[in-house]
Amino acid sequence: MISVLAREADHPVVREFFELFKTPWRFHALDAPAQVLLCAGLDVPANHAALVIVFAGELIASDVSTGIRSEAPAEPGLFKHNGVELPVYGRRLVENASPQIVFRRGETDGRPVVRVGFDLFAEVRHLLVTGQPAEHAASPTLERHVAFLRGLILSQALPLVEIPPRPAGHEFIVCLTHDVDHVGIRNHKFDHTMFGFLYRGTIGSVLDVLSGKKTPGQLVKNFFAVLRLPLVHLGLAGDFWYQFDHYLALENGRASTFFFIPKKGETGLDAGGRRPSKRAASYDAADLRDILRRLQVAGKEIAVHGLDAWRDAVAGRDERARIGGLVDTDAPGVRMHWLYFDANAPARLEAAGFSYDSTVGYNHTVGYRAGTSQVFKPLATQNLLELPMHIMDTALFYPSYLNLSPRQADVTVLPLIENSVCFGGVLTVNWHDRSLAPERLWDNFYSHLLERLSARNPWFATAAQTVAWFRRRRSATFEVDATDENRVKIKMPAASDAGLPPLRVSIFQPGKTGATFSEQTVRHECETCLAA
Repeated sequence: MISVLAREADHPVVREFFELFKTPWRFHALDAPAQVLLCAGLDVPANHAALVIVFAGELIASDVSTGIRSEAPAEPGLFKHNGVELPVYGRRLVENASPQIVFRRGETDGRPVVRVGFDLFAEVRHLLVTGQPAEHAASPTLERHVAFLRGLILSQALPLVEIPPRPAGHEFIVCLTHDVDHVGIRNHKFDHTMFGFLYRGTIGSVLDVLSGKKTPGQLVKNFFAVLRLPLVHLGLAGDFWYQFDHYLALENGRASTFFFIPKKGETGLDAGGRRPSKRAASYDAADLRDILRRLQVAGKEIAVHGLDAWRDAVAGRDERARIGGLVDTDAPGVRMHWLYFDANAPARLEAAGFSYDSTVGYNHTVGYRAGTSQVFKPLATQNLLELPMHIMDTALFYPSYLNLSPRQADVTVLPLIENSVCFGGVLTVNWHDRSLAPERLWDNFYSHLLERLSARNPWFATAAQTVAWFRRRRSATFEVDATDENRVKIKMPAASDAGLPPLRVSIFQPGKTGATFSEQTVRHECETCLAA
């Protein structure tokens, strides 16, 4: 059991952190014994813990006897420990005459004490509310905080019980998503989208071949698509931007989620109150009822690609109702078009009736905007969960963003896949509806990505299924036996989500011949007793 002493203002952050690091814990109380006492930003009280861990980015009273003197300003730094580099965004305590953030081991009354020179929960707050800058996008920082704390506990040969973010039978979750921005090129006549296509399909494609970003065969495909464009507008040739059947074939039964814009010609407002004309969709979801239902029959989820929901709950309710009404079911999820978002957006989306959002990600790069591969609850919401987005096609290939070749993109996404195998969680991919078609022709890379992911034993789930599984994990609770602190009971509410993989429980136990690790599967309806 971990006992946590933190400022009252940080209590919501503490609760959310221990939903991500799903292990027995409680807020500190004098009469409640615990094996580990974790103090964040506060001095250490009298205690009988087997291990004390102190996180603080400022000097506290107990530092006087240790010789720690130097504080650093509240600007990004790097914590290095055992080969792991951990970005630190808040105030930090550094070793004298050194940029190295404090990490010291000592003893008090014969019991180990670890002093770390940053405030863990201030860091978690920053990740969940502000997010990481692009230079640290590749770092699953929150997962590394969890791994760091877990490692400190296990290094003292203390037992630990944990429900990891891995569905039983799988290494991690893959959530394939598609933002539907265009549907067909026939909807674009003499506008910026059509002229952009003509340039990228001709001159742009030649430049891409010269730079190694496209093959000569793709250049030929784009030239033929440009020549066929008049026939498409005349209705004499099929619309090559209509790619739903292609997605069904490539995904071959794998679950995925399509986010549809609810209104044609509506731009929505940006943060400055402007209406960017390029943001308006050229299709109306009401005209796509048959497509939506066919996707649903194929096992795909239909969700909302929102316009104004992020800034207006009334507009959000209307957008949700428009999409939900087309498929005769609730539309529980949303991702904002162009990833418009601010600190108040989660509460507004919750007020609009959405149960999850999937907007938190980068337009211009790939990685972990919130520092995590886990579904989490924004601090401003009660029920709405956030499914972070990690890989987006346009971020990889757009000239104004990373502008990578397929080979470079493959190298870029590989660490994210490896992180998923290492830490679990979900890897959320966003491949736009027309990205398989000319002039983009990113279908080969998408197919290759699916193969690479499938080889790592993931569970392919829709966004709603992914969120439901994490919600199930969050519903599990721990009870420590009042007479034996080494016995932990895991309680699970009755199952209500059929088809979801069960949870697993990891058990770390010290022994005379060394520590042992074991896992058990926890079915949704069970109540399991474990000896820790």
